[in-house]
Amino acid sequence: MQTPVLKRSLSLFHVVIFGVSYMVPVTVFTTYGVATQVSQGMLPAAYVFTLLAMVFTAYSYGRMVKVLPSSGSAYTYTQKAFNPHIGFLVGWAILMDYLFMPMLNYLVGSMYLSSYFPTVPPSLWIVVLILITTVISIFGVKLATTINGLIILYQYLFLIVFVGLSIHGILNGIGTGTLLSIKPFYNPEVPISSVISAASILCLSFLGFDAVTTVSEETIQPEKNIPKAIVIITLLCGGQFIFISYIGHMIFPDYHLFQNADTASAELMTFIGGNLLNSIFIAGTVPIVLAVNLVTKASVTRILYAMGRDSVLPPKVFGYIHPKFKTPVFNIVIVGLLSLTALFVDLVTATSFINFGALVAFTFVNLSVIAWYVVRHKRRSPKDLLQFLILPLIGAGFTFWLWANLDYHSLTLGAIWVGLGFLYLLYLTRMFTKRPPELDFSEVETEKEVGA
Repeated sequence: MQTPVLKRSLSLFHVVIFGVSYMVPVTVFTTYGVATQVSQGMLPAAYVFTLLAMVFTAYSYGRMVKVLPSSGSAYTYTQKAFNPHIGFLVGWAILMDYLFMPMLNYLVGSMYLSSYFPTVPPSLWIVVLILITTVISIFGVKLATTINGLIILYQYLFLIVFVGLSIHGILNGIGTGTLLSIKPFYNPEVPISSVISAASILCLSFLGFDAVTTVSEETIQPEKNIPKAIVIITLLCGGQFIFISYIGHMIFPDYHLFQNADTASAELMTFIGGNLLNSIFIAGTVPIVLAVNLVTKASVTRILYAMGRDSVLPPKVFGYIHPKFKTPVFNIVIVGLLSLTALFVDLVTATSFINFGALVAFTFVNLSVIAWYVVRHKRRSPKDLLQFLILPLIGAGFTFWLWANLDYHSLTLGAIWVGLGFLYLLYLTRMFTKRPPELDFSEVETEKEVGA
């Protein structure tokens, strides 16, 4: 009997659209205020540095997908290029992103809602948003492609309005009063350390550019189109982030006047277009937060289910499927409870904590290229050394530099998480006497309910 395979139907264009939609075009406003303050007004420069690091990492993803074109991730590449034990720890670090990304989305949504309804405490909005998505997730959620398309369309229409009103205001003497300036990119009065610190926060904006590797098995000529798509998505979204942050700076250069850095985007909208633009921004952002949270929650609960099913985690809890709703109810509730950490952390710590896992993954993707090509397959000609050693090493250096500039509390929490993963690995492998179980990140499948 022939083994069923996924149909290869996605062209380069389709893969690029998938990646752009996964990254959420308006995510630039999520950390706009805090990153602007940390960078001391040089947010565009911080985005340039982040993009530079991501381009090298995107190159490394492209190199790995050429030799491992099946659905994979940083975990898969590390596992194959190094060994299963290191791969498990990288996968454990990635799991941190999946588990706590919903928490960040709830935090952002509550901040915007509280800025619009100041009499309602943010903690209440967090609990309400968690309850809404938890109940929907338990009963089952299917996000149609048309809905995702409408959300993307709304985001770009909003960005067009934002840019149009901003340029109109700048030309009429608001903000800097000029459209062209080098200051957002180069200011000798601002130390480079401030720009790098902001860049370590902005990695969040690029989470998802590598998501296209998960559709490799459904892509036409994946060894050719996936690497191209990764680079195109990175450059396209990175250029967009730089441009939007530049326009924001030019219309509102006095970043120290923000009343609340966490909700500075809402203040920026009010400044540019009054309460109407801010209302449109809030009205659109909250549904986007809910939609993204349903996707991220569906992803992580399915990953936990796969880990429970394969006995990586206790199967009676994590491998349980509700007989009626056909959803991993316990996993959904667990993720909801973990998301309550949004009640106790600020935006900088939350973003840095999530970026910890992402930057660990990005660093090991770069190192995987070296381990696979140079060490394992001995590709050591001058051209090979440039492609498979120098460029990935530069990428690893950039991502490690960003990782080292994360918030101290986030580094501590991230180290504790990896430490727990190491102890759990010792337990699973009986002190490294057994092969570690494989983590199944291919379960990031949100169109189908588990067991449906």
